[in-house]
Amino acid sequence: MQVKAIAKGVRVSPRKVGLVAALIRGRTVADALIILEHTPRRAATPVLKTIKSAQANADNNHNVKPDTLKIVEISVTPGPRLKRFRPAARGMALPYQKKTSHIRVVVDGEIRAPKKKVEKEAK
Repeated sequence: MQVKAIAKGVRVSPRKVGLVAALIRGRTVADALIILEHTPRRAATPVLKTIKSAQANADNNHNVKPDTLKIVEISVTPGPRLKRFRPAARGMALPYQKKTSHIRVVVDGEIRAPKKKVEKEAK
């Protein structure tokens, strides 16, 4: 069953996050977590958190075995830009933009067997 997690408005440029996402595309969740923990880029932290969120969603909400999870899709799209101005020489103002990203992770794995209900004995 496919389970997703989305992180919106991450304050890192989509180009930078896309490089980190390319490292783990198509891998198992366990491999991806190890790779991201050892990746020395600032964009690795929000991607790691989004994957952990997808893993928790699969485990708690959709009854999927956490050991069998694999990343089916990871996409990074640009979010809203914060437009700012920087003071410059001769009273000018130079515009710049603070870019944001949306990270979407979809994982898939085996569904656990449903637990058998235990009936309580009457006293």
